[in-house]
Amino acid sequence: MNKQPDFIAELTYRTNEQGGRSTSALSGYRPHIKFAFSEYQTTGQQKFLNKEIVYPGESVSAEISILSVDFFKHKLKKYLEFEFREGSRVIGTGRIIDILNPDLLVL
Repeated sequence: MNKQPDFIAELTYRTNEQGGRSTSALSGYRPHIKFAFSEYQTTGQQKFLNKEIVYPGESVSAEISILSVDFFKHKLKKYLEFEFREGSRVIGTGRIIDILNPDLLVL
């Protein structure tokens, strides 16, 4: 999935004790993203800003590229929170800090 990023988000990875990953994540990692307004999940590639690796319990800013742009057209806004998951397991949370793809902005 090499395309322009759709938004920038602050991500917080849960620790293993919080139900998150037990290992680090590399920039380019692609977990599922779920917003509270829908049961639908999409793949969201995370390109970390200013670091290449994130450990459980850490936070990082990242450019996010989502697979299902059409589904989320006009549904996203700044400060919207989301979960990122491996299967049904929530491994972290995020908050949109800037939307780069204008097609995603709420009208």
